[in-house]
Amino acid sequence: MSFEVEGKLHKKFDTESKTASFQAREFVIEVDGNYPQLVKFQLVQDKCDLIDNMEEGEVIKVHFDLRGREWNGKYFTNLNAWRVEKAQAAESQPAPESGADASFPSAGDEPPTEADDDLPF
Repeated sequence: MSFEVEGKLHKKFDTESKTASFQAREFVIEVDGNYPQLVKFQLVQDKCDLIDNMEEGEVIKVHFDLRGREWNGKYFTNLNAWRVEKAQAAESQPAPESGADASFPSAGDEPPTEADDDLPF
């Protein structure tokens, strides 16, 4: 399963050597919404340097997989990031050409309501 999310880089941690042949690095992004969420991701092995050139406070896009496992009767879930990139600013995206959305109705296209309308809704 592959997912992606955009958010502000809240915190990045140093790379940790878990064993002689395995290293991991964690980072946290803040995802906007009604209730902003702090979400922790993990980078492993050769992916640990993907956030070296990212600064805390910068908006980034994270591509990740869900990973789950059981160990001694306990279940663990990781968000395993495999690609991290700087998010495109909204103003740098091209604006739609005028008339491009002409086929979609707008609020001005609604017929005027009449006071003597006897419909109950």
